Amino acid sequence: MSTSTTPLLPRKAESVSVRGKQLYYEIYGQGSPLFLLHGYTQSSVAWKPYVEDFAKDYELYLVDLTGHGRSEPFKEDLSIRSVAEDLQALIQYLQLPRIKAIGFSFGGDVLYQLALLDPTLIESMITIGAVGSWSILDFPQFLETFTFENRENFPWLLNSHAGDEQIKGVLTQFKNYRVSLTDEELQSFKPEVLIIIGDDDQGMSLREIVRVRENLPASDLWILPDVAHGAHEGENKQEFIEKAKRFLSKTK
Repeated sequence: MSTSTTPLLPRKAESVSVRGKQLYYEIYGQGSPLFLLHGYTQSSVAWKPYVEDFAKDYELYLVDLTGHGRSEPFKEDLSIRSVAEDLQALIQYLQLPRIKAIGFSFGGDVLYQLALLDPTLIESMITIGAVGSWSILDFPQFLETFTFENRENFPWLLNSHAGDEQIKGVLTQFKNYRVSLTDEELQSFKPEVLIIIGDDDQGMSLREIVRVRENLPASDLWILPDVAHGAHEGENKQEFIEKAKRFLSKTK
């Protein structure tokens, strides 16, 4: 693990128009393309502490998903499928025929939808705190907590987004967060998937994790004890990086 204190700078950063929306992304490193996708209410800033490790082996893409970060605020109601379509359009713009990807929470749900949209695009993917099916309707307490009025209680909101308009858009759209995968859709999956879950993740159903694991054609499952939603963070960071690299380097 590097001891450098100087953060890597992107070799490219731009905002582009896809499907009538401005999306922002950054590129680091050289190699085969690896996308890092953030959670809902976050931005690509959340992945900056991981750039130096992954950019040694990959051409790394950090994307501000629709409505987040330096991408423009939401123009329409949140749809995970639509966010995946926006990401697909960005990948087409970048002329990348195949990618690998890691998605945290919202980013993981987006990856599942992207794999359905284009079955051959994703070679392998890692999801953290996500199994492709989730509804805010099952967690009304999240809507009560994550409000614009409470934004000061969540420092990453202020660090991740362009301003109050964007923060308000992200929090307002949270009520529309609903996505699901059928057994048949899971069984049709082409990418190999590593599912990472903390066993104290209050937003994840063990029953749903088992269903997804049983139906995915090629998947591994890593459950971390005494760990909440961000299973890749904190004291687990280095082990996550090592396991992720081993998984992504496998050849079929």
